[in-house]
Amino acid sequence: MQRTVEILALLLLLLGGPLFVAYTRPEVLDWRSTNHAPTNILPAPAAHDEAVVAVMAARAWGWRGAFAVHTWIAMKPKGAARYDRYEVVGWGVQRGMRAVRQNMRPPDAPWAGNPPTVVRLIEGAAAEAAIPKIERAVAEYPYPERYVIWPGPNSNTFVAHVVRRVPELATELPAHAVGKDWLANWFPLAPAMSRTGVQLSLFGVLGLTVALDEGIEVNLLGLVIGVDPLDLAIKLPGIGRVGMR
Repeated sequence: MQRTVEILALLLLLLGGPLFVAYTRPEVLDWRSTNHAPTNILPAPAAHDEAVVAVMAARAWGWRGAFAVHTWIAMKPKGAARYDRYEVVGWGVQRGMRAVRQNMRPPDAPWAGNPPTVVRLIEGAAAEAAIPKIERAVAEYPYPERYVIWPGPNSNTFVAHVVRRVPELATELPAHAVGKDWLANWFPLAPAMSRTGVQLSLFGVLGLTVALDEGIEVNLLGLVIGVDPLDLAIKLPGIGRVGMR
């Protein structure tokens, strides 16, 4: 009886958040609301001459949106007239298309109708220094023709790979960016993406991150449960970060 209660409690902890999102935000799951129009949340190139790099996120499409966000990178060099957008997409991979796509959508367009947010934005000299490193990290991504919804490598694995290799991008990806904890080349230990701690991950399904920025994150079956004492926040599967700051 006690074991049954423990299993049910664990399932509730892992699935309660996604079920809550599915119930309270049904529009997230409705792919028919797809909209690819720019949202203009990034600095406009015509009015902003400096280099810009942004890590973006939006709810994934369909039932996946109850569990996870989709992340991508948008950037423009100094003086450029437009942004370039880099991301990994699963559509068409089984037909021989590459998973890594460039400029499939406008840089700040919604994903499957779900509005984007800016996870990290850098400008000026820092962005200029980051852009060639990002281009190199994109070229060196070890799974350019592979996509696996769970546990990875997927779109969030790609962005995590780039962030880990570009010091200027050091940031905490959303806790519900499922796939971010899949470590390339099967090596189980890596710096945390914020570069303020360390991460241990076994094939993206079991792991632990301890860092100043991330706090403590426990990865169970690809879903993250965590606490961030410095920001007075908790992290829940499907919901992400919930905090007072």
